[in-house]
Amino acid sequence: MRVIGLMSGTSCDAIDAAAADLTIEGDTVVLTPLGALECAFPDGLRRDLLAALPPASTTMADVCRLDTLLGQALASAADRADRELCAGRAELIVSHGQTVHHWTEDGHVRGTLQLGQPAWIAERTGRTVVSDLRPRDVAAGGQGAPLVSAVDVMWLRDRPGVPVALNLGGIANITVAVGGRGPLAYDTGPANVLLDTAVREATGGRADRDVDGALAAAGTVHAPLLERLSAEPYYSLPAPRTTGRELFNAAYLRAALAGFEHLSTEDVLATLTELTARTVADAVRDAGGTEVIASGGGTRNPTLMAALGRALDGVPVRTSDDLGLPSDAKEAYAFAVLGFLTVHGLPGTVPACTGARRATVLGSITPGRGPLPAAGGGTAAPVRLRVSGTEPPREPGIRITHAH
Repeated sequence: MRVIGLMSGTSCDAIDAAAADLTIEGDTVVLTPLGALECAFPDGLRRDLLAALPPASTTMADVCRLDTLLGQALASAADRADRELCAGRAELIVSHGQTVHHWTEDGHVRGTLQLGQPAWIAERTGRTVVSDLRPRDVAAGGQGAPLVSAVDVMWLRDRPGVPVALNLGGIANITVAVGGRGPLAYDTGPANVLLDTAVREATGGRADRDVDGALAAAGTVHAPLLERLSAEPYYSLPAPRTTGRELFNAAYLRAALAGFEHLSTEDVLATLTELTARTVADAVRDAGGTEVIASGGGTRNPTLMAALGRALDGVPVRTSDDLGLPSDAKEAYAFAVLGFLTVHGLPGTVPACTGARRATVLGSITPGRGPLPAAGGGTAAPVRLRVSGTEPPREPGIRITHAH
């Protein structure tokens, strides 16, 4: 089945579209990558979206407008991916949408909201759409995240040692696939979200990211600020745990920087980079990780990757590209797999990773203009994921301290 996965993460920087041919062979999902695209948001949409996110207040009119505009942007990305990557023959589209709120109280997720009305995707492409994947896990008592953990566990379960999948998006999250404390998954803390926020605050919105980590590389880690940031209670919560812009936002950063106004932008960014590296490394060490497979936009930041390499102190780091999945599009591929499981009536969660009472079939289905995709294969849930054309598992290799 030719499936397109659509993903827009916490950084709200673009829509990632990844196409794959997916089949089930025995207990294994076989993924053949067909290519990936990064699709920019239409002018003004990203600005309006960021302006509406916590801790900002918004109106139901704004929510309706953003839901529609995001749905149209996702529809455009899906249509382009179908034409350019699938020769117009995609059979299923899986849309994560854009998370705008993750309602957490006392360590428990009460609800989660993703915008991006799937009807626009179905109408534009004529394809069946699986969307709204997170709420079912929340309804079953889970965190609703990290949902890619189910794919990570299938993908890495046969690797030696204790492999740890790391996503460096707006928020950093890990999946411990096997061994150690695995399977286990949770958000370790901020990755790009505070870095991007610091740049926007320092430039008055003229810039929104530290390109290639150049500013952080020119700065010095400020130990008192790092100590204050590291005292955040979130880091001591038990796993599984999830977080987002509800906590790590501009107001949070301003409060953390109170009394440190004399610091340069470069020193602030260097300190925030070190915070991400150390909180990730602490999580990897706690899990007994023997290798890290990183993906997400943060892998393009050589300063962050170098800091992570130092903090891990000998634990090898490679990117998911080495295992056949492009690091920039790995989450989009993962959601393609989750939606593929949904139309087969198969669960897409690992309860030990999300904290749910049981594994559940994820999402809602919006029909296209034709019949629903025919779901072949067996009825048993697959336990492995193999990326077509990749080599068998091998021992952890050379540490990577640069981005692609």
